[in-house]
Amino acid sequence: MATRWGICSAGKISHDFTLGLKSLPVEDHQIVAVAARKLEDAQGFAKKHSISQAYGSYEELAKDPNIDVVYIGVIHPYHLKTCLLFTNAKKNVLCEKPLAMNSREVREILASAKKNNVFLMEAVWTRFFPASVETRRLLAQGELGEVKMVRAEFALPLKGVPRTSQKELGGGALLDVGIYCLQVILMVYNGEKPESIHAVGFCQDTGVDETVIVTMKFSKNRMAVFTCSHGIELPNDVIIVGTKGIIRLPDNMWCPTSLFLNGKETKYPLPEPYLPESYLNSTGLRYEAEEVRQCLLKGRKESAIMSHADSLLLAEVEDEIRRQIGVVYPQDSQ
Repeated sequence: MATRWGICSAGKISHDFTLGLKSLPVEDHQIVAVAARKLEDAQGFAKKHSISQAYGSYEELAKDPNIDVVYIGVIHPYHLKTCLLFTNAKKNVLCEKPLAMNSREVREILASAKKNNVFLMEAVWTRFFPASVETRRLLAQGELGEVKMVRAEFALPLKGVPRTSQKELGGGALLDVGIYCLQVILMVYNGEKPESIHAVGFCQDTGVDETVIVTMKFSKNRMAVFTCSHGIELPNDVIIVGTKGIIRLPDNMWCPTSLFLNGKETKYPLPEPYLPESYLNSTGLRYEAEEVRQCLLKGRKESAIMSHADSLLLAEVEDEIRRQIGVVYPQDSQ
């Protein structure tokens, strides 16, 4: 029986997630409905993607009895309210990253999911790409020996984009692109909390971070460093250095399609989208969707690959980095 999806928001990322879903077998994944704040937006989205039901409010989607799981593609200042709407309606949820604006909001979302006994996962799509799966396998099998250093960077010149520069829209490099660097570091170190975090950076005139460099120390003198920015472009790769070898995820580390192990490359091509993508490699969103399906089939309320503890640690470290560089959102004072 197919997993029946509802799409919350008719924006660019929801368009791309739909492309990813529709690259999967129709007998496994079906999109039942889409909702937007304006009915005409939902209707346009539904027509473009051949979805039978369109709603002009998220509340209508929450009441639809024919939906197994909701994908939330609204911008992150609205994640708390939207997640609570669906979890309180007993709907399973896949919510775009970052799960919330701070760790307090993340705790509230996780508590609601637990209270309502529903599945919930933060959509950190990178973790489900085949290159990431292979990275975890190589690390687990000890191919690199003991990991000593992880270096990651993600920087694109985006500061003129309102979504990335305006505080009320959740702007800032850390929550937008830095989260990808941080999540891979925490993945490599198996969800361990860093012993120390040192962040330096500077902000745009709007009060959100433009460029941030973070150094972290973990147990056994293992280190990590990442750079994120909305002001410049970097190679955007990941390097994992162990006592026996090196893994490199080259360009586009947030949606990797190749992996180098000690200089030898393995490629993981993606299926072609049936419509133009808004963002690079978006058919790769299929992998997190399939993870949701497998969890639901097994009756799980969270994914072992992107667990509730993973989401909370991610938010807690982000809180500390923002504290050190002086980025405060309205949600931090509530």
